[in-house]
Amino acid sequence: MGSFSIWHWIIVLVVVVVVFGTSKLRNVGKDLGEGIKGFKEGLKGDEKPGQLGSEKREDAAEAAREEARRKDG
Repeated sequence: MGSFSIWHWIIVLVVVVVVFGTSKLRNVGKDLGEGIKGFKEGLKGDEKPGQLGSEKREDAAEAAREEARRKDG
């Protein structure tokens, strides 16, 4: 009762194909694949590892300059 046989899974697969159709299932698979690919590319990152740190330093230096201008002005 706790496990399903192969025949149960075949029946489920047939019902899903009949309900959704093969073209819709193909589109869902394509969208899922593109989403996973985009996620992996996002994890990998397009920036160089040291680039983000230098940008933060530049932003901090700019903020310090702005603060100095405010105090002088």
